[in-house]
Amino acid sequence: QVQLVESGGGLVQPGGSLRLSCAASGSISSIYVMGWHRQAPGKQRELVATISSSEGTNYADSVKGRFTISRDSAKKTVYLQMNSLKPEDTAVYYCRYRDIYATESWGQGTQVTVSS
Repeated sequence: QVQLVESGGGLVQPGGSLRLSCAASGSISSIYVMGWHRQAPGKQRELVATISSSEGTNYADSVKGRFTISRDSAKKTVYLQMNSLKPEDTAVYYCRYRDIYATESWGQGTQVTVSS
C-alpha cells in the first residue's frame, strides 16, 4: 500500500503562485503514474496533471503553460508548481498514485483558494 501526504495549499491572489507537494511512502512500484486532480464545489473531480516513472507528463488544457508537474525520485515526492493562478483554479487538490499492478492511492487533499 502507498500513502500520500499533500502540502502547500493556501490562499493566494489572482496572478500569484503556489507549489504543492505530495510525499509518497510505502510499497512504491518502479512503474507508476502520479498526478494531481482537483475538485471545486459542486463540480466533478478533474485531472490537472500527471507524471510517470519514466518522466512523461500530461496536463489539462486549462492549466497548460501555467502549471508544471515534477518529481524528486530520491525524496519520493511529486510537485505541482502553479503560476498565474486564476479564481477558477480554486479547488481541493488531491494527489493520486497508480501503478502497473493497479494499486491506487489518494491523498487527503489540500485547499487552494485564489481570491483578492
